[in-house]
Amino acid sequence: MPEKEVFEAKIDQIEDELSKTKKNKATNKHIGILRAKIAKAKREIAQIKKGGGYGFFAKRSGDATVALVGFPSSGKSSLINELTNVTSKTGEYAFTTTTIVQGTMVFRDAHIQILDLPGILEYAHAGYGKGSSVIAQVRDSNLVLFVVDVKSTEQLEILINELRSTGIFINRRKPSIRYTNTQNSPFKVLTNRSGMDERLIKEIFNGLGIFNGEVVISDPVGEDEIIAILTERARYVSAIVALNKIDIDKRYVDLAGSVSKRLGIEVIPVSALNSYNIDRLKQAIYQNCGIMRVFVKPKEESKPSPITLQEGSSVESLAKRIHTRLADEVKSAYVSGPSAKFRNQRVSSKHILMDGDIITFIRDK
Repeated sequence: MPEKEVFEAKIDQIEDELSKTKKNKATNKHIGILRAKIAKAKREIAQIKKGGGYGFFAKRSGDATVALVGFPSSGKSSLINELTNVTSKTGEYAFTTTTIVQGTMVFRDAHIQILDLPGILEYAHAGYGKGSSVIAQVRDSNLVLFVVDVKSTEQLEILINELRSTGIFINRRKPSIRYTNTQNSPFKVLTNRSGMDERLIKEIFNGLGIFNGEVVISDPVGEDEIIAILTERARYVSAIVALNKIDIDKRYVDLAGSVSKRLGIEVIPVSALNSYNIDRLKQAIYQNCGIMRVFVKPKEESKPSPITLQEGSSVESLAKRIHTRLADEVKSAYVSGPSAKFRNQRVSSKHILMDGDIITFIRDK
């Protein structure tokens, strides 16, 4: 049997054992070990076939990429038609979209790639349907836009859990876990602010083949997340929700607030059918993609030109975006706007810009 199939068979065996194990305090340790073993086997498969993957994948383009994630018939195709310049097939039946439909949303001069992905299902993390391909695309996106039918809000928690099962964590900062490999000493937990029992942490590390070293865990973290971090599968992505088909009954608008409060995620009630709240949704997408718009104003021109950058970009990175040679010539700039203390403040090339800034480069003489 090929090596890859050996590991896949091992995963099937462990997952079968995991599915038969009832979750309670007495079995938490055992479940943690099983999950660690599954993660280790998956890592071995990835090493056998680097860059593998089957099915479809769309290359990133534009200033940011947004993945529409939802169950079949949640209205993703209708929504991308409203947001972008494409026409995606729609229908009142499941699985209308069987591949990725790409479009571009232009908002505040930013070109944002919108991807309409095939409907995700429960157990997609195990490859059910085209779940593996969908999840791979999500991992490569700047923002997840969950699209949920207003009459099926329970689907949102399923979607969040599916992503978490594959190491994708939404609207969360990566916790601080510092591991030092000390080959001659037994495994030790120096600091534990995870909220997990130290014995379970040790079992997880041991399950991944780590028996020596020291670990410092400075933030709360669960067993799924710590396994994802240790196996280098963890990905942290921003997310918002489009609560779709609100046209069914406008009284559902109030539902958006309760879902948002319960799950701690921004929820925008929309109707792709009659274009309700689409402008508000575009604004939310722009604000959550981690991008900003700045304006470059050459001395001889009165009208500045807009450029979209990643949040946290500096004067130097803006110069590189325009031309690599310009970055070598520019050591400072005049900046007006939110990041400046006063109009036309002279700043260094390391100055961090903010949305709405106006920049005039100063070249070295």
